Amino acid sequence: MRQPSAMKMRIQDNCINCAACDEECIPGAISAGEEFFVVNPELCTGCEGEYDKPKCADVCPIEECVVLAA
Repeated sequence: MRQPSAMKMRIQDNCINCAACDEECIPGAISAGEEFFVVNPELCTGCEGEYDKPKCADVCPIEECVVLAA
């Protein structure tokens, strides 16, 4: 089983709840939160080793909504 990446993603509060990120991610890593979608850092891999950049950020229609967590 692949270990989660040190790179974690975070969804900013400018999320429009379109669910595009959720559809691209592994089950459970992104889900609807109280106000907007949220990333589960225990499941997020940042797509490391699979894609050049995280798919959630790549498919998001809002610029700089899905970013690397600080």
